[in-house]
Amino acid sequence: MLIRLVALNARFVHSSPSLFYLREALAARLPAARLEMAQLTINDPYYETLLRLLEGDPAALLFSVYVWNADFTRRLLLDLAQARPGLSLVVGGPQAPHLDLPARPGFSVARGPVEGLPLEFFADLAAGRPAPAYQADPQAPFAMPYRREDWGEGLKNRHIYYESSRGCPFGCSYCLSAARRGVAALPLAQVFQELELLLSCHPPVIRFVDRTFNAPPERALAIWRFLAANSAAALAAGHPATLFHFEIAPDLFSDEALAWLATVPPGLFQFEIGLQSFNPASLAAVNRNPDLERAASAIGRLRAAGNIHLHLDLILGLPFEEWATYLHSLNRILALRPQQLQLGLLKVLPDTPLARQREEFGLRCCQAPPYPVLATRWLNQGQLAELYRLGEVIEAFYNPRYFQVTLGYLLDREPDPAAFFLELAAVCQGRRFFERARTQELLSELLACCCQSRPDAGLLEELQRFDWLACGHRRLPFHLLPDVACKEGPAPDDGGAAWLKKAQDRLWRRLPDNLPPHFSSRTRSAFFKRGVFAPFSAAALKELEPGAGSGGVVVFLPTRAGGLNPRQDTVFFPDQP
Repeated sequence: MLIRLVALNARFVHSSPSLFYLREALAARLPAARLEMAQLTINDPYYETLLRLLEGDPAALLFSVYVWNADFTRRLLLDLAQARPGLSLVVGGPQAPHLDLPARPGFSVARGPVEGLPLEFFADLAAGRPAPAYQADPQAPFAMPYRREDWGEGLKNRHIYYESSRGCPFGCSYCLSAARRGVAALPLAQVFQELELLLSCHPPVIRFVDRTFNAPPERALAIWRFLAANSAAALAAGHPATLFHFEIAPDLFSDEALAWLATVPPGLFQFEIGLQSFNPASLAAVNRNPDLERAASAIGRLRAAGNIHLHLDLILGLPFEEWATYLHSLNRILALRPQQLQLGLLKVLPDTPLARQREEFGLRCCQAPPYPVLATRWLNQGQLAELYRLGEVIEAFYNPRYFQVTLGYLLDREPDPAAFFLELAAVCQGRRFFERARTQELLSELLACCCQSRPDAGLLEELQRFDWLACGHRRLPFHLLPDVACKEGPAPDDGGAAWLKKAQDRLWRRLPDNLPPHFSSRTRSAFFKRGVFAPFSAAALKELEPGAGSGGVVVFLPTRAGGLNPRQDTVFFPDQP
C-alpha cells in the first residue's frame, strides 16, 4: 500500500516539518505501508504536479494545507478526484477545514496534530475508507520527526524547521494560536539531544518555529548558549556555518540575555520581531499588550551590537489604526534601523477571534486565502491602498540594502521619514514602478529623481554613487554620471569609465611604488587593475569616512567586507594639500 505525503511549499529551499511528523506517526501505526514524501512547490507546473502525484498508483494522498498553498491544493484535490475516483484524499493543517470541498467519499479533513489523531484514522486509512473528518487530541506529546538519512534527500539543501515548544503564551486575536492558549515545551535535555543530531548534519539554516521563542527568557538563553558553543566547535572543525532563525518578543529580553547576545559572532542568529504597531489602542484591540518602550530599548541594544540580523514586522489594517497612527508607527520602526522590514497587510484568518469581530471593526477583506484586509472603520479602501503601496516602496528600497549610506543619511536627518517615503511612493507611482521589474538600476534612478529638488541633492547623488559602486558594480548607470542625474536621453556607452579612469590615473601618478598594507611594488599593477577608483567631495567623505577632512578618491576593492551586510572593501586616499 503506497501512501504519498504531499507538501506544496512556497519555495524549493523550504521544507515541511508536518510531512516528517506525519511520516513518523504512520510508520508507527501502519508499519506495512510504503510511505513516500513529495515536497513540491506552488510554482511547479500544475499538470506535471498532477501526474507526479498519481505515479505508482497510490492508495492515498495526504496534504498539508496552509493559506499560501490552499488554492493550489484545492485545485489539485478536485482534479485528482476526477482522475482517480477511488483515491483517498486527506487534508490537514490550519487551512484544511476551509477548502470548501464537495461531499465525496474519500475526501477527509484531519484537525489538530497528527500525534493526537485517534487510532480509527489509521485503521480507516489502511482500509481505504477514511471518514469525512477526524479530531486530534491537541495535548498529544511530540518529538523531533527527522532521521539522519533525511539529509540524503528530503532535507538536502533546504531550510530545517524545528520546534522546541508548541503553542504561544499570548493570544493575539489575528493569530490561529489564540484558539488554544498555553505552551507545551520539550525538556531542555531532549532539545539539546535533538539539536545535536540536526547540527551533526551541518544544515545551512535552522528555523525555530516556536511562536515566541524567548518565553520564558531563561530557557531561550540556555538554548542560545548551547547553539553558540556547538557552532563554534563545528567551525573549528572546518564545517560550514549554520544560521539560526527565531521569532522573539523584544520586551521579554533580560539584561543578562542582551549582554550575552552582544558577544555572539555576526550572522549566527536572526531574530524576527513582530512589533505590529506602536498604537496602544490597536494592540489592545487585538489582545496584544507588549511594553513598547522596553521593546524599543531592547531592539536598540541589539541593533547597536551589530551582530544579529533583525527583521521587524508592522501590520497595516489593525483596528483603531488611522492614517496618522500608522505613519507614527512607521517612523518609530524606521528609527530602530533593522536589517529588514516587513510591512504586511492584516490577514483575517478563519477560526481566529478577529474573524468573529469583522463587523465590529468594519473589516472588509478578500474572500480567498490569505484573506488580506481591504478596508476598516478607520481606513477606507483608497487610504489603505495608498499605505500598502507606501509599504511596498519602503520594502523595495530598504530591504535589499542597496542604499545603506544614502538611506542612512536621509533617515538621520529627516524629521518625518514616512513623509519622505510618501514622496518617493508618488514618484514611483508616476513612473509605473508597480508594473515593472524592481531592478537595482530602476530603484536607484527613482531615488535620484525623488531627491533632485532637495538642497542637498548633490551630496545625495554622491552618496548614491558610493552605494552603487559598493555593491560591486564597475561602471555607473546614466543617472549617476556626474552632472546628468535624472536627465532624459541615451546613456553613454562607457558608464563613466573615462571619469573613473581619471581618478585612477591621478592616484597612479601620486602613490609610491610600495604602500603597505595596500600593495607592494610587485602587486601595485594588480591593485590598480582590479580596483574601481572614484572621486568624492569633502562633504561626501565626511559622511563616508569619519574623520576625513578633505575630498579624495575611494578605491572599491575586489574583496568584500564581512558582517551582516557585506559590501565591497574600500580604501580612502585624501587629496594632497
